[in-house]
Amino acid sequence: MKKLALVLLMLCPFVLFAQTGKVYDNLTLNSKILKSERKYAIYLPPDYETSGRSYPVLYLLHGGGDDQTGWVQFGEVLNITDKAIRDGIATPMIIVMPDANTGRRGYYNDIKGDWNYEDFFFTELVPFVEKKYRIKSDKHYRAVAGLSMGGGGSFVYALHHPEMFSSACPLSASTGFLSLDDAKAGISKNTPNLPDSTISKYYNRYSVLALVNAIPDDQKKAVRWFMDIGDDDFLYEGNGLVHNLMRKKEIPHEYRVRDGAHNWTYWRASLPNVLEFVSQAFHQY
Repeated sequence: MKKLALVLLMLCPFVLFAQTGKVYDNLTLNSKILKSERKYAIYLPPDYETSGRSYPVLYLLHGGGDDQTGWVQFGEVLNITDKAIRDGIATPMIIVMPDANTGRRGYYNDIKGDWNYEDFFFTELVPFVEKKYRIKSDKHYRAVAGLSMGGGGSFVYALHHPEMFSSACPLSASTGFLSLDDAKAGISKNTPNLPDSTISKYYNRYSVLALVNAIPDDQKKAVRWFMDIGDDDFLYEGNGLVHNLMRKKEIPHEYRVRDGAHNWTYWRASLPNVLEFVSQAFHQY
């Protein structure tokens, strides 16, 4: 009996080591705003089923052409997050990955007002998941991150709602139009006959440069920023301009340029850094 107990005791570390989180990548909720069923994926940490406690949450946004399965299939969110938690780099957290590729592509409200994805995200998705799962519904325990199109989404969501997010981590981010003239040319090409006032309003609402430039002094430290871009990324210019503007306005942020391009090899390497960065806020330093 003593030998059996000893064997079980020796096996315990391996049993704990083998614990893994769970990912569900084909979940749905009904959206009245988008008039459709919306899919999302979710990562639940290894001890979710047994702990009974509530967890911080990271909203992790995919890029253009992917859907809610992007970070699951290509980003290896399960293995990377499990390892980060196991190694003590990240605190156990819930990760929500919404689909912004079905119906229309993107995380923003459409300029014509007939596809309001951002409204869906904040008034339907966030309340739904934070009621359904054991999520700490407090700014300190909520973060947003994303790649490319989702990097733009994480920029804009945190800039629009600094009262909601403790940290934001745009990776290889699409920063939107770099000037109002660019916005007028680009938007008019795809959506002709719009008044200049409508385009200007949209530019000020969804250009990261315009939003950062408008941050009031008392909000400069409202969100912790971690930005990451590859030196061969085609979106390098926009990210560099945002970084320089943040420096000029004395907005604290981390800015990383690593060897790499606009691909999953780069973003998989970024994810552990994101998990560590948001965990610092979840721990309240």
